[in-house]
Amino acid sequence: MRATQQPMLALGLRLCSAMLLSFMLLLVKLTGERGIALSETMFWRQCIPAIAIVGWLAARGGLQQLRTERPWVHARRAAIGTSGMFLTLGVVQILPLAESTVLGFTAPLFAVILSALLLREMPGKWRITAVLLGLAGVAIIAGPDRAHLPLKGLVVGIGAAFMVALVSIQLRDLGRTEQPLTVVFYFSAFSVIALAPLALWTATPHDATGWLLILGIGLSGLAAQVLMTAALRFGTVASVMVMDYSQLFWATLWGWLAFGHVPPTSTWIGAPVVVTAGLVVAWREHIAAQARARGPRKPLP
Repeated sequence: MRATQQPMLALGLRLCSAMLLSFMLLLVKLTGERGIALSETMFWRQCIPAIAIVGWLAARGGLQQLRTERPWVHARRAAIGTSGMFLTLGVVQILPLAESTVLGFTAPLFAVILSALLLREMPGKWRITAVLLGLAGVAIIAGPDRAHLPLKGLVVGIGAAFMVALVSIQLRDLGRTEQPLTVVFYFSAFSVIALAPLALWTATPHDATGWLLILGIGLSGLAAQVLMTAALRFGTVASVMVMDYSQLFWATLWGWLAFGHVPPTSTWIGAPVVVTAGLVVAWREHIAAQARARGPRKPLP
């Protein structure tokens, strides 16, 4: 059953999701600083939500919510999502939080490219301009001095953004028929199965602080994912992704408080360029959605 569109609710949910996601990435960076392997962090990141969801539904007598008629779609989403999570969590252990977050803002630009390649929806001049503008912003952030943004981090960050764009399209599709908790559970469950062997291989003993960080990653990640999925259930991808840009504020704040990092001038110049490119895409998608609601019209540029 398709959920009724509630744009303001969707924006609020995505805004809260962005804050929690940025906090989770801070915790991931802290676990990396403590020498905890990324594979183990990812395993617990997925295992904790799966256990929490089953426990919550069992206590309420609602395990029937986990029934699905689209297991293979969930499996495909988990495979792509796990790959994307490896890049998304990995980049924050390579780059400062602000820079890794800005690179993630290129996701809407990749959504334009994916639409052209996979859906044969050829972009017009506005969307092409946005993609070129976003690439220029990334080039500015990289700057002539690669000391703060090494090539490895740049590649991983852009790869993470590409996967986020792909996952967002899948979440929009799943959100038409599945409850948010159902989507999150199957993503977590399938990912745990795939990650378990590698996590066992790399696992190390942890003190109380290490386990608290891991627990925080699992719980904040669960909350962020549920809110993000719910936002895509009540609003369009183009509209809700606008709230993702609030992550830059949180990432800059966490980076300053936890690591004393202040982004260089190139980031302050390039970040608004990337954000503007993403907003152009969101604006055109919003206008296109309104045009489709009014009936067949001439394609927007």
